[in-house]
Amino acid sequence: MSLEVRGLRFRIGSFELGELDLAVEEGESFVVLGPPGSGKTLFLECLCGLLRPLSGRILIGGRDVTSLPPGKRGIGYVPQDYALFPHLSVEGNILFGLGKGRAEKEEGRKTAARTADLLGIGSLLSRDVTGLSGGERQRVALARALVRKPGLLLLDEPVSALDEATREKVIQDLRELKRELGFTMVYVCHNLEEAFGVADRAGLMGKGKFLQVGPMGELLRRPETLFAARFMRCENIMSGRAVRDVEDGGSLLLLDGVRLPLPVEAEGTLTVAVRPEEVRLLPAGGSPPAGGGVLLEARLERVEDRGGYTKAEITTSGPRLTAHLSREEVERLRGREGFRPGTEYLAWIRPESVLVLRG
Repeated sequence: MSLEVRGLRFRIGSFELGELDLAVEEGESFVVLGPPGSGKTLFLECLCGLLRPLSGRILIGGRDVTSLPPGKRGIGYVPQDYALFPHLSVEGNILFGLGKGRAEKEEGRKTAARTADLLGIGSLLSRDVTGLSGGERQRVALARALVRKPGLLLLDEPVSALDEATREKVIQDLRELKRELGFTMVYVCHNLEEAFGVADRAGLMGKGKFLQVGPMGELLRRPETLFAARFMRCENIMSGRAVRDVEDGGSLLLLDGVRLPLPVEAEGTLTVAVRPEEVRLLPAGGSPPAGGGVLLEARLERVEDRGGYTKAEITTSGPRLTAHLSREEVERLRGREGFRPGTEYLAWIRPESVLVLRG
């Protein structure tokens, strides 16, 4: 089922959602990203019917469901705490998703068993949910949401309470379930790695509004605002004065004594960002690469092995920078002194790596 939100507003105390517009295509996986307190859960609870918006419309599969209760919307919903009933067995919790009439019929029990088998918990049907692991409880909550074969599945931080290995397995299982069952999914989280594992597109929410919507790669590499850049872990954020380059055309950012070429024409005070993986380190005394940009004298101050990459904090002849380097890059830079604090290098930033941000 498709989802369309038009001008949605909701207020609780001094906090307000709105006015939110969103279109999610049938079969799409859409992730709602944002820090705690940004309004993600309130938005999801409006979609599923637990909260009544002040204004606006919610259409699911083209049908206006704004005034309908949750059970009439054709959705599945998994809250953050799973909300399992401790007095019911695994089977009882799954059957609850069918509603009283269908749960009491033999066909309902068969449907619950098939759904449990699909999620790998068929052998747990007679177990009490209180004795299950976090991953098993999560699958029971998913089975309860999926047993009615909803066209739209809403998930609120579904793996936040799980350990990393279990979280990866559940996300993989969820992707496979989605391919098999074909539902549309709206998935709330604040973890970037988790979002990349799920999303076709994502919307970054802050203070009750969608600040940027697009593919995860676009949000990561082309954040439009200061808020987005910080949330997407863009560690090099700098402010300076933009002036026209009278020699080569274009614009320059005057920053801590450095003239940084900009990818756009601009004048006045600007805030820019450079993703840490876009900061390149070169051996001291090396030649500048082709393609222009700025080359800065740099001194390595701190090195952290982050597993998949090395985080390097450097001071330069201009701003202080953070670089994320691959293992191969670090090996090329080791030289006789090794890659350690105090070593001198050159830092290179290409003009197209500079992102001009809104406030």
